[in-house]
Amino acid sequence: MTRPFRIGAGAGFADDRIEPAVEIAEAGAADVLVFECLAERTVAREVLARREDPTKGFNPHLRDRMRAVLPACARGGIRIVSNMGGANPVAAARATVEEAAAHGLTDLRCAAVTGDEVTDLVRARPDLTLTESGDPVEAILPDLVSANAYLGVEAVLMGLETGADVVLTGRVADPSLFLAPAMHHYGWAADDLPRIAAGTLMGHLMECGNQLTGGCFADPTRPEKQVPDMANIGFPIAEIGPDGALTVTKLPGTGGRVDRMTATEQLLYEMHDPAAYITPDCVLDVTGVDLHGDGDDRVRVTGAAAGPRPDSLRVLCAYAEGYIGEGQVGYAGVGAVERAELAAKVVQDRLKRRGFTYDEMRVDLIGCTSLHGDGAGPSDPYEVRLRIAARTQSRAAAQAVGFEVRAMHVNGPTGGGGGSNPVVRDVMAVQSVFLPRELVTPEVTVLGGRG
Repeated sequence: MTRPFRIGAGAGFADDRIEPAVEIAEAGAADVLVFECLAERTVAREVLARREDPTKGFNPHLRDRMRAVLPACARGGIRIVSNMGGANPVAAARATVEEAAAHGLTDLRCAAVTGDEVTDLVRARPDLTLTESGDPVEAILPDLVSANAYLGVEAVLMGLETGADVVLTGRVADPSLFLAPAMHHYGWAADDLPRIAAGTLMGHLMECGNQLTGGCFADPTRPEKQVPDMANIGFPIAEIGPDGALTVTKLPGTGGRVDRMTATEQLLYEMHDPAAYITPDCVLDVTGVDLHGDGDDRVRVTGAAAGPRPDSLRVLCAYAEGYIGEGQVGYAGVGAVERAELAAKVVQDRLKRRGFTYDEMRVDLIGCTSLHGDGAGPSDPYEVRLRIAARTQSRAAAQAVGFEVRAMHVNGPTGGGGGSNPVVRDVMAVQSVFLPRELVTPEVTVLGGRG
């Protein structure tokens, strides 16, 4: 009997661990490794990096990841698919080829998939409506940093069809990264909805890495949520058959767990409408999904359904929206809360005296009120940490927040210490619009290889 096609999760976010992917590769436990490393604001961050240096703009850990996994992937014939290309997939492909050559892998070919950046298209259509606010996109155009469409499987398939060992994309919908290798391997048609549903569900379960194997599931206070050997937690592996039969598991001997409970939590993660989870490839319906334990650390998944793909693509628009200034200082001992509250009042008075204004200010007593608001924490904790953060259109006003908090070391109530250095961050806001699918055209550039 022919074994199912195996897709391993290599990363679930931009700064994820590297070792679990290496373990899967060295064990030869996958046919394809997928690294999902792109969040909503990450593309805009990489656009800014590319502006500063045209050789950058891709995931900062790309070289480290490739250096770690390429030798084992080459030995095992494991292909790599990833959105680590960020805002500069071609530069990412060039860096990958360089890392491969440094390991003697001079035949490696890397396909860079572009076309997701549609900033010029958005600028040319100021009447588009921002989904979240209802305003015309024209309202953010002066501050627009980037606009990137969520491409679907067709973009990744273009890269795979070149025969490249590594396919690097920019903004592609997370499940599409996993669905595309299965479609390519089995030759599934885009309108074969039962199989597209199974592959999209696989991608949704796998996209966040060890969230499926117990990473965000663990709770030491609850007996049913114990997760073994979390320091060695393994990333998930999907086994999918030609008919879409799906099982999720992990590498034997690694930490974590895969069972109905962990799979159910990941199934519902970010699933705003379980009957209509919209992706570029289909509208997924998971209301009929069943999860079946299939041995140790194995779950068989059935019952996914889907409707046809939407006619438009979601486009994420990132734009500059001022600055956040932040400062922290700690207080301990009897009266810690009262002294922290006095320090907060002093800082706010000082900022007002200096003529600064803020769009929004947040005062937290970490350990007392920061997560659940006033009155939710202990009434008299032995130690608290004052954090003040404020959003403003002025960099000078943002810098003043951390400066005044830092000054509480000697200008404030007794016992202040451990103050942080002042922090100023650019605020990158995001909203979305929708573009007709036919306006967005993916392209592929292949680097490396001989001849």
